[in-house]
Amino acid sequence: MALISPESVERVKQAADIVEVVSAHTDLRRQGARYVGLCPFHDERTPSFSVEPTEKLYHCFGCGVGGDVIKFVEEKDGLNFAEAVELLADRYGVELEREQEDPRAEAKRQHRRRLEELLDRAAAFYSSYLWESEEAGKARDYLTGRGLGEEVLRTFGVGYAPSAWDKLLVRGQRAGFSVEELRGVGLVQRGRSGGDYDRFRERIMFPIRDRRGRVLGFGGRAMRSDQGAKYVNTGETEFFHKSQILYGVDRAKAAIAKAGRAVVVEGYTDVLALHQAGMEEAVAVMGTAITGEQVAALSGMVDEVILALDADSAGQEAMLRAQSVAAGRRMRLRVAAMPAGEDPAEMMAADGGPERFRSILEKAEELVAFQVGLVLGRTDSGSPVARDQALAEVAPVLAGMGETAGREDLVRRVAERLDLDPAMVMGRVVAATPASGGREQAPPQEPAPGSRPAQPRRQGELTSRERRERSLLAMCIAMPNEGKEFLARLGEAHLSPMGQRAGAWLREHPEDPASDLPHDDAELAGLIAELVIMSREEPSSHEAMELNFLLLDQRRLEAEIAAAGERGDYERRAALSRERAALVQRIAHAERPASSI
Repeated sequence: MALISPESVERVKQAADIVEVVSAHTDLRRQGARYVGLCPFHDERTPSFSVEPTEKLYHCFGCGVGGDVIKFVEEKDGLNFAEAVELLADRYGVELEREQEDPRAEAKRQHRRRLEELLDRAAAFYSSYLWESEEAGKARDYLTGRGLGEEVLRTFGVGYAPSAWDKLLVRGQRAGFSVEELRGVGLVQRGRSGGDYDRFRERIMFPIRDRRGRVLGFGGRAMRSDQGAKYVNTGETEFFHKSQILYGVDRAKAAIAKAGRAVVVEGYTDVLALHQAGMEEAVAVMGTAITGEQVAALSGMVDEVILALDADSAGQEAMLRAQSVAAGRRMRLRVAAMPAGEDPAEMMAADGGPERFRSILEKAEELVAFQVGLVLGRTDSGSPVARDQALAEVAPVLAGMGETAGREDLVRRVAERLDLDPAMVMGRVVAATPASGGREQAPPQEPAPGSRPAQPRRQGELTSRERRERSLLAMCIAMPNEGKEFLARLGEAHLSPMGQRAGAWLREHPEDPASDLPHDDAELAGLIAELVIMSREEPSSHEAMELNFLLLDQRRLEAEIAAAGERGDYERRAALSRERAALVQRIAHAERPASSI
């Protein structure tokens, strides 16, 4: 893929409003020249997250994450650098220029863009047909009967596919798209006799989008009982992979970030009804059991997921698989026990439904406890065979928890319900662990695209040397002329490894260190963002810079004195000790700034 030109990237950064972007994930309030709020990357009760609107930077002084507006979109929307730039460019009306690329790669990119346009056009057609055609009146009546208002239906782009066999096929060809293109994105399919016809006919249409809001495919609900499957989805295509997608994630991602959780339901109308009721953190698995890929996708957005799904046997087995994936990603899975025969959409339409559903969510159990409860609930404790079978079912579930207090509690619960010795139950659990040759657990997972970045050390974990060097480097940014002098005096021995990298960056970018932050080095980008924000907030003076430098120099000498002693070079150690004594005198008589560090 062609690289986006540096000039285009800079135009995007200048056009983007980082306060607006970040505010979709956490509430910000103005504090002087910057904005502060609770960090959207870790749980906290006291705001330590800072946004610098002029430089388009963010930094958390609690967990250490930071970067520019592009990096923020990368991390929160699960995008790579180019995708984040493209999203911001679309949002703020910036035309991107690309550097020269291989013709085949350019052709592939243009082809994908063309298919994206085709899917967008199809979604617009279905939506307009729902609201403007007489034929779709029965669909509008059905949706109204489900308690869904026009506002939420238009927000999600719900539409209607006409009953004619070739309405979309003809319109697509008239718009310049080939039959192969229409077939390639799942809008038409070949018949037995060789002709092509619309895949979706006489169905309510639900556009299925990715986190960026791009249409990937559709789900269609039949309007007649003789139409075959009640729901038909787009087949597997270049864009659409049902097991990886969550319906409504484009509309829910900001609410998920703010709520600190995602609520997973089964169907399209469940999501619509919950969003209409104000529970906008809801997404759907589109009528199938939750998959590991869907759990992995959510792990990039949130630490807690509540499953409000059908707990039939297939669903329970899927929950087990989801639990193994979640454990590898340190995600908390809970289960909301839905009333038998009632889905969230039906509940929302009933009097007091939203309050009932919220209560069910608050009472959600840990997934493992829920699964154990299901097994125990259907077990005949008077039958030795049934008890053995139940123990065989729950042992691998408990084994997947690891050695936790929660597992101890559940072992006692199982032992009591099955009238067994707790030691026997624990023995079966231990036997089910991989180390004992039992059931394998999922291996540690690689970070999912868009998962939270590895957290740098928190501010309280920094050494005194690191705090001092960051203060000096921040003052080098605040006072660039003096900063060049001190950056030249600072050697590798003065700074920590990260301090050395930051110092090198500042030497290379003396005038505007916040520009062109390295998108492939999150740790360095976060540190530079922190230093720039510090430079705006903390007082700076030549005296403070000199004092910080002298103290760092003292630490350098002390390290060299210790090294000389270890080598047995006592002459060198004595010379360095004399140098340190002179330096201590300089520090004692150095002019202190008004706000000495």
